[in-house]
Amino acid sequence: MVVSEGLAHLLPVPPSTWMGGVALAGGWWLLSRRRSSIQPRLPRSLDGWQARCERVLEQLERLGQEAGAGGSQEAVGGDSLVLRRAALQALNRVEVGRPLSVALASSQPPVAERQGAFLAALQGERALRLHWGEALPARSADWRWGNDFEAADVVLFHLREPLRASDLRWLEALPAGQPLWLLLEAPAGAIGPAEDLCSLWPAADPDRFLAWDGSAEGLAPTLAPLTSWLAREGRSLPERSARRQLEALHGHWQAELEVLRRGVWQRLQQRTQWLVAAAVVASPLASVDLLVLTCANGLMLRDMAQLWDCPWDSEALRAAALELGRAALALGLVEWSSQALSTALRLHHAGWLIGGALQALSAAYLTRVVGHAMADVLALSAGVSEPDLEAIRRQAPMLVARAAEAERLDWATFLQQSLAWLRQQAAAGGTPALQQST
Repeated sequence: MVVSEGLAHLLPVPPSTWMGGVALAGGWWLLSRRRSSIQPRLPRSLDGWQARCERVLEQLERLGQEAGAGGSQEAVGGDSLVLRRAALQALNRVEVGRPLSVALASSQPPVAERQGAFLAALQGERALRLHWGEALPARSADWRWGNDFEAADVVLFHLREPLRASDLRWLEALPAGQPLWLLLEAPAGAIGPAEDLCSLWPAADPDRFLAWDGSAEGLAPTLAPLTSWLAREGRSLPERSARRQLEALHGHWQAELEVLRRGVWQRLQQRTQWLVAAAVVASPLASVDLLVLTCANGLMLRDMAQLWDCPWDSEALRAAALELGRAALALGLVEWSSQALSTALRLHHAGWLIGGALQALSAAYLTRVVGHAMADVLALSAGVSEPDLEAIRRQAPMLVARAAEAERLDWATFLQQSLAWLRQQAAAGGTPALQQST
């Protein structure tokens, strides 16, 4: 019988409730202790970000070549790689003495005839370019700022009264680290727009509010604080802008790289879980602790470390996986998977499992969950030279609970794979055949 029913038919308590309780308990456990999160060691210098982007680009190329045919290959091949390298090379050339770039953004920009007045008011000793953006749309599919805004050394956001919800949405979508000044156009003496924006957007910096009455003669005095800031910070702004763009570029590429890694890892996960199951059938484990060590000492860890370009040695990898395995044991995943598998296979007319088959499938499922949690650890800690075992220990319950919840959503597929594997083992003489119920 084809396995198509979810876990909700296997246990008296709905699995979503059970898994939610696990996640809640894990979250409470984490919050009750001083947290130490897993964080990568990101570069701070421009050269460091350039080297890191080069390394991510090399990994994208390598994984794209290994992926073979399909969308993964297209995602990192051909023109895409050429464009990526061109974008990186453009950011690698920082023109220290280039003109500063100011971008004016607004949903209702001032009249175009005011561009000259704005440029004259902002101009200092250093040359300056003013990008006069078109009106920002009231609706957007992704609320993504254009390249001219992201590349600007500073964004001057122009607001009119009454404030619009779209203005707030665009401000929230501004790239992280982008210098921002707010130009509030309102009648002289009106402070309502500034107070409204501060109450709606806590991230607003009151020191960077510029109140403008809309007159041409009042523009230069209004922009004087921004002009002074440009004079003070102008020497470092080009490098800071390049570093910010490299960091954003790295984030986009890292997300694409993680998609490729997960695709390769899923194939590795499926292969490893049945290798572990076969090993358990050949030599049933007397202790669940040994089951965890089997998961931790397999080839999966070595291959995962290579996939995530992790510099940890084998001992560090085992220690991290062991913490996750202990969390899986503490959450009762071994007992739960054994009971669920037994019930599920009976409901699907698979009969009674003979020998160590049930234990083997439980080992396969535990390998699946621990491997998923380990993949999350490696993704979170990409760039960390040594694992912070204390941080992993504190976050292990939540990581494992999330991994178990993700694998629960694919429970029917795992049961189908389990039945196929059992039949294959029976045909090969590896395990006794399943006795079909009548």
